[in-house]
Amino acid sequence: MTQAFSNEAYAEQLQVKVEQIQTSFKQFELPDLEVYDSPPVGFRMRAEFKIWHEGTRAHYAMYRQGEYKKPYIVEDFPQGYATIGKLMPLLLQAINNSELLRRKLFQVEFLTTLSGEALITLIYHKKLDDSWVAQAESLQQQLNIKIMGRSRKQKLVLSEDFVTETLSVNQQSFHYQQIESSFTQPNARVCEKMLSWAVAKSKDLGGDLLELYCGNGNFTLPLSKNFNRVVATELAKSSVYSAKHNMALNNIENVALARMSSEEFSQAMDKVRPFRRLRHIDLDDYNFSTIFVDPPRAGLDPHTTDICKRFENILYISCNPETLQRDLTELCRSHDIQAFAIFDQFPFTHHIECGALLRRK
Repeated sequence: MTQAFSNEAYAEQLQVKVEQIQTSFKQFELPDLEVYDSPPVGFRMRAEFKIWHEGTRAHYAMYRQGEYKKPYIVEDFPQGYATIGKLMPLLLQAINNSELLRRKLFQVEFLTTLSGEALITLIYHKKLDDSWVAQAESLQQQLNIKIMGRSRKQKLVLSEDFVTETLSVNQQSFHYQQIESSFTQPNARVCEKMLSWAVAKSKDLGGDLLELYCGNGNFTLPLSKNFNRVVATELAKSSVYSAKHNMALNNIENVALARMSSEEFSQAMDKVRPFRRLRHIDLDDYNFSTIFVDPPRAGLDPHTTDICKRFENILYISCNPETLQRDLTELCRSHDIQAFAIFDQFPFTHHIECGALLRRK
């Protein structure tokens, strides 16, 4: 292990993040900060690399921000899960041994699971034909993985366009279909800790749950065990399909799913206008005690923030401390922070994931 990824270096960078959060959120008088660390290496379940061509050789490459003409050649990737580390040299060797696979290849994407499944997407600046399919299928069999090919207006799925991840939450297993190009949590071990934290904090809240931004059901599945019924919303079609698939896969029957943005659902709750996509859900029939939000980096829009204030309990997962700080400033007018956590999803970067439980004053 290089010094840059040693246990000591990791502990130091995590402490910097802890101190940063303590300083940034000092105004809120946080309860005892709960800190959930990551493995220092092998933590990323997905990765993408540009392909840099030199003569007849291809290399994995990345670009520093603002330096898109000067590639950084990637010889190894200690951040990647063991399956990625194993496949990287084998795949590159196969690419360099085949002019057909190598020509006009410009990006490679890895999607892996804790159980060893792997889906690799090869992205080209050329039309993919039957000859490419034949070689890619041979490589797929050789490496015992799934391979997809993409180019402009082409998506060639040789077997399946997804992997199935299994996450352990408080000694219970949940299974997730994770589709290529859809959002999934990149750090599975920290994701398990996030899910376990959310389940523990919501264990005795009772009633029904409203979840906004549910994605593929990542939090929905384990949280559903703590509530009588759940209404979950998501806008992206591919994520909605995966969420439905994952609910069936895990025999979850107390979740009603609506394909809507948080802004639209807020309008529905306020009865601003009816929505056909909600015709199967009678909101007046629910006894909501808790709202769960995991918004994008922009945080909550003002109307959704107002909706959150109506709930006895608010569970908030944030990927952006700056917008979380802004939103908490408003939410703490009506609620108190009962629990606060840091989840180090992205070691050795400036990114920090946080979780907060709020209860009405």
